Amino acid sequence: MNNKIAVIAIGGNSLIKDKAHSTVKDQYIAAGETTSHIAEMVEEGWDVAIAHGNGPQVGFILRRSELAAHELHEVPLDVCGADSQGAIGYSLQQNLQNDFREKGIDRGVATVVTQVEVSAEDPAFENPTKPIGTFMDEEQAMKRVEVDGWDVKEDAGRGWRRVVASPLPVRIVEEGAVKALIDAGQIVITVGGGGIPVVADADGALQGVPAVIDKDFASALLANRIGAQLFIVSTAVEKVALNFGTPDEIWLDEMSLAEAKEYQAEGTHFAAGSMAPKIEAVIRFLEAGGEWAIITNPENLERALAGETGTHIRP
Repeated sequence: MNNKIAVIAIGGNSLIKDKAHSTVKDQYIAAGETTSHIAEMVEEGWDVAIAHGNGPQVGFILRRSELAAHELHEVPLDVCGADSQGAIGYSLQQNLQNDFREKGIDRGVATVVTQVEVSAEDPAFENPTKPIGTFMDEEQAMKRVEVDGWDVKEDAGRGWRRVVASPLPVRIVEEGAVKALIDAGQIVITVGGGGIPVVADADGALQGVPAVIDKDFASALLANRIGAQLFIVSTAVEKVALNFGTPDEIWLDEMSLAEAKEYQAEGTHFAAGSMAPKIEAVIRFLEAGGEWAIITNPENLERALAGETGTHIRP
């Protein structure tokens, strides 16, 4: 295919509207609301790779594993990531296949269970900060440290939780497969949850590690590696705002790369757990040769592509 390539990163939370709508069926319906907009993009001639978050879904898998631990083996974190890639990928690809059928679009959709290599020397492994799983009392937490080698931290008086590293993505192991599928005209769902974190030994053999890779960082790396012209970060807001949530809030239609870096460096505009990593991912994409990035919500995807909304960032 000779179409332009876009990578779209959608949040795992976008598949769960609220606590009252978190069942598998609810997530399937939410996925369909997002894929309908992606189908419009494909109809307009884009080749698309779709990345997605998986935070809540991995949390569900871990909780099921904990509840069944008296009877069944527990599921390691890297395998939880693989499980979630398959389940979320299935939901997205079936919705997209149905969208294509309704529109008469003759395109295939495939989910690639994707490993992402990280460095065993990444300093994040020395200071794990990403909380996962359920709360424990101190006795349970200390037993996990002793028996399973977990890192744990006390969480603001609410109890103890396991914490894992959040290392930077270095290499997308299945990059060649993703590129081949896109070149063959397939829409590809990949790097789910930032990818399954793996490290390579001295001989290059891979092994899964308990860690969480930022989905937007992995998506930016994917976009650069497969030669995407456009990187779309799909989030809960229509545009990026400076001074978000304050009386001085300013919604941005566009930013240059230099402005994005300046706002990020000021450290007051973008929340650390939400917009800041998205801005950082866009910066990484553009600095590595990307041409165009958009941050918007799924329902405004078509309008953003037409330049009518969203925040557009260019070098």
